[in-house]
Amino acid sequence: MPPRISISPPLLNTATPWATTHDDLAALYALPHTGAVTTRTALLTHGFDEDPLLHQHAFIAPSSSVNTYGYSPYPLSHYLSFISSILSDASPPPQSQSQSQEQGQGQKKPFIVSVTGTAAEVRVCVAGVSRWAARMVPAVTVYVEVNLSCPNIPDKPPPAYSSAALREYLSALHELQTAVAASTAARGGRDGGGDGDGEGEVRGEVKGGGDIKGIPEIVPVGFKTPPYTYQAQFDELLSAIEEFPSVLSFITATNTLGNALFLAPSAATGTDTPPDEGNGGMRPVVSGASGTGIAGLAGESIHPLSLGNVFTIRKMLDASEKEEVRDIVIIGAGGVGDAEGYRRMRAAGAAAVGVGTALGRDGVGVFERILDSTV
Repeated sequence: MPPRISISPPLLNTATPWATTHDDLAALYALPHTGAVTTRTALLTHGFDEDPLLHQHAFIAPSSSVNTYGYSPYPLSHYLSFISSILSDASPPPQSQSQSQEQGQGQKKPFIVSVTGTAAEVRVCVAGVSRWAARMVPAVTVYVEVNLSCPNIPDKPPPAYSSAALREYLSALHELQTAVAASTAARGGRDGGGDGDGEGEVRGEVKGGGDIKGIPEIVPVGFKTPPYTYQAQFDELLSAIEEFPSVLSFITATNTLGNALFLAPSAATGTDTPPDEGNGGMRPVVSGASGTGIAGLAGESIHPLSLGNVFTIRKMLDASEKEEVRDIVIIGAGGVGDAEGYRRMRAAGAAAVGVGTALGRDGVGVFERILDSTV
């Protein structure tokens, strides 16, 4: 049975540009109104080559957005170091060795580390995070979200739209889980833990992540899925999950919807792209690697589609004959910026609700406003 995740209160940020830096994450962690903190999606060994002239966002009144971002400019090792620092700054020293080894002792809420890459790279990411988490003193509560749904990477379509790609990632993670379980059983449950402080050691943990030595168990893993628009896509997702039922603990649904375009009068845009004389002086509100302004759509405009995804996935998970599949938790995301959106997501089947565009637009105060209005 994959481990369940716990997010209380059931409200958190999603992997966005507003969860990029140490200070971003520290501010989210300090809030009493978030039940978890999600990092921006990171690659294994290097940061994404972010260019502010190409990778941009724009807010569309009243509550939507488009963006051409890829992934974080920081690699995974930086986020593990950020988390170490945040927890160290926030927690008092343990009173005893036994207290220091309690899971999450002094930790107010879990972190969700968002990662991506090839199936082989994701396996290394999950192994590295699992080893790092086990060696931290005190141990930390951390989950890994595998982002298979970014629409803005040229020549790399979101893997979660492909049945074969979904199975490749699930198979790689299943093999890792099986190997770790067998190794732990052979050691009689000994975890071989130790101190995990320091960015240098964290970087070493990630680079050595394909080796299962020192990993007592794999941290809970989830997939971030794109917006699906017809039933066959949902069927392929559930078929792949049921083939590897012990892998996933959660699904984050949904990411942004690709191939969106928003035009505005030239004077109102922040791009350097000159307007086409034949388009009435209108031009894209964001740039992009393709130079066309084609972007991912988020916020209020995607909310009904995201709700439909959460509802459909939850219904199909619940109908599975496999207990492990029925036990998968959904984090609902897409266009939530107020209490009504939060309540709709929960009613559709989300165990917890993620906020993205509204965080960028309104700042961290959005979480308090949502929760206070639901009481």
